[in-house]
Amino acid sequence: MAYNKERFWEIDLLRGIAIILMVSFHILFDLRFFGSPGINISESFWYYAPRLIATLFILLVGVSLSISYSRSKRSIQGAALFRKYLSRGAGIFFWGMVITLVTWFFFRDEYILFGILHLIGVSIVLAYPFLSMRYRSLFLGVACIAAGIYLEGMTFSFPYLLFLGFIPKGFTTLDYFPFLPWFGVVLIGVFLGNTMYCCNKRMFSLKDYSNNIIAAPLCYAGRHSLEVYLLHQPVIVIFLYLTGLIPIGSFF
Repeated sequence: MAYNKERFWEIDLLRGIAIILMVSFHILFDLRFFGSPGINISESFWYYAPRLIATLFILLVGVSLSISYSRSKRSIQGAALFRKYLSRGAGIFFWGMVITLVTWFFFRDEYILFGILHLIGVSIVLAYPFLSMRYRSLFLGVACIAAGIYLEGMTFSFPYLLFLGFIPKGFTTLDYFPFLPWFGVVLIGVFLGNTMYCCNKRMFSLKDYSNNIIAAPLCYAGRHSLEVYLLHQPVIVIFLYLTGLIPIGSFF
């Protein structure tokens, strides 16, 4: 079966790989979080693994945005085009708020205030002016990352700039992706998208392996990444309980 000509299969493949890595990490995380014995991985793993996985996923958000914009502007112009990205960003941010509500109910002390879906939703809207720009996206992206690195490890006495990366004292959460530095990763993805897929065309040659026995399911997962993200944690937790891999009383 031919791959959808409106999509670049390699981007779906990379997104699918990011999804599989994320699910694998969350299985380990849940086992550790709920007190399963035998999970003893170095602290550096718990710090670097989620950040590396998220970097790939968020970078692809920027690449996909630049490709989508290049494709959409051929048929949509002006305010209607902006409304498309405003609607898309608001929709993803809405699911982020659903996760906020669910985690507030179950994990009151560590609920998610500004996780990866919040970041992606806001970034889709705020990246709009830069979607056709290469070097401005790159320079601003590097500046955002540098600012985020500067803020990391610092704490502040006020909570209202938490979304930017100003971490309040005593703040704990299950998932946190502040605007600085992560919006910078989105913008670098925009730069890469405009460089490697200029005018909705691949700027390099690549054989089509989208129907490969390994690539095909990964591409499928990549095309449905939001659904997988929303469903994978409940499925993992239920599976771990049913198989007895985490103690029965650790969640409730």
